[in-house]
Amino acid sequence: MRSAFLGLFLILTSAVLAQNTTPPQTDPRLFDVVNAVSAQRLEKDIRTLANFGTRNTFSDTVSTSRGIGAARRWIKSEFDKISKDCKNCLEVFYQKDLVTKDGNNRVPHDAWVVNVVAIQRGTDFPNNFVIMSGDIDSRASNTMNFEIDAPGANDNATGMAGTIEAARVLSKYKFRHSIIYVGLSGEEQGLFGGAGLAKYAQEKKWNIMGVLNNDMIGNIEGVNGVVDNLSFRIFSEPVPANETEQRRNQRRFYGGEVDGISRQLARYVHKQTQTYMPEMNPMLIYRLDRFGRGGHHRPFNDLGYAGIRIMETNENYARQHQDIREENGIKYGDVIDGVNFEYAKKLTAVNAITLAGLAWAPPAPTNVKIGGAVQPSTTLAWDALPNDKVAGYKIYWRDTTSPTWDNSRYVGQVAEFTLEGIVIDNYYFGVAAVDKSGNESMVVFPEQLIRR
Repeated sequence: MRSAFLGLFLILTSAVLAQNTTPPQTDPRLFDVVNAVSAQRLEKDIRTLANFGTRNTFSDTVSTSRGIGAARRWIKSEFDKISKDCKNCLEVFYQKDLVTKDGNNRVPHDAWVVNVVAIQRGTDFPNNFVIMSGDIDSRASNTMNFEIDAPGANDNATGMAGTIEAARVLSKYKFRHSIIYVGLSGEEQGLFGGAGLAKYAQEKKWNIMGVLNNDMIGNIEGVNGVVDNLSFRIFSEPVPANETEQRRNQRRFYGGEVDGISRQLARYVHKQTQTYMPEMNPMLIYRLDRFGRGGHHRPFNDLGYAGIRIMETNENYARQHQDIREENGIKYGDVIDGVNFEYAKKLTAVNAITLAGLAWAPPAPTNVKIGGAVQPSTTLAWDALPNDKVAGYKIYWRDTTSPTWDNSRYVGQVAEFTLEGIVIDNYYFGVAAVDKSGNESMVVFPEQLIRR
């Protein structure tokens, strides 16, 4: 009898300890992901894309060696090879929309804008998606000239090659959520490919967790004279473009001007980089995109999805949107000599660890609420997942002027927790879900009040 009671005691004790054990701070698999990214494979793919001569959206679609048609068929063949190597783990297909000349001054003739999509389905939550994109198309000085050479080595063969390489690396693993690797077309003429896929996702009722738009990830020599291979920029809008008027009014009283879902995604990339690639210096840029310019994450933002742009820090405008030429001793044109393949490797790895971390993590908490007015404490509450889906939850808080989540406390498998001595007036708060390997969801900023 004594042994039976002892056994029951040990079982119950083990269950309590398992529930309250703090997950590790890092997942060793993510260091392996970083190391698996290959600069040699990236160089090969970037050179292949640049060698199509031009990838202008309206260029040749019939040739096997030149133009946008040959480029997108090659991209699809690479995704198909990756899928074959992982026992058909990718669903590879074209997604397309027709754009017409009528009323559009950047469309020389009617054409199909064709995206190349590869989906790696999640095991637990197959309708949840995190997306990495690169642009297929390129352009010269005149975007309407679709016949002139426009190799687009950095803009954006680097982002496209990085997307293919991330698929090669991550296809070796299984994830709880789905990952999409996509080449988008029509970026230079008006973000057509991103708009088409965003609408397609909306029609298919995809739950998009985040979009990582990679546009120019290979240049380290800036037009400003700076040479830097360790920093990169993360652009994100502050709050969703389609937020409700009620939420906009709430911010006057509760804050959150810089805490929309895209900004949380940017912070997630920042944290993953500092944790698994501490040699890199991620820069959070509080702007939708570069001043007055646009990228393929924006169409997703327009529909309310989280989306960011990842790119080099120091741009060289002589290598962007330029005819290949030399004037006054300055060489113009986006040619292969302007690409640093080791740097492209680093930014590809940044994407890969972000995709993997989100795809392994539990779903983000829902219905996150906060309370604590005129109290010496702050309480947060949320809808908890079943215990087999999550190891526990982590509460984050930061100074209202801080760009990053600087303080945290793991609180276990609970649905409500009070931070004693932490005054709600002085900080911003959020909650993330954590798995047993230490992977976290994005932080969710509370948008509801606890009402007793």
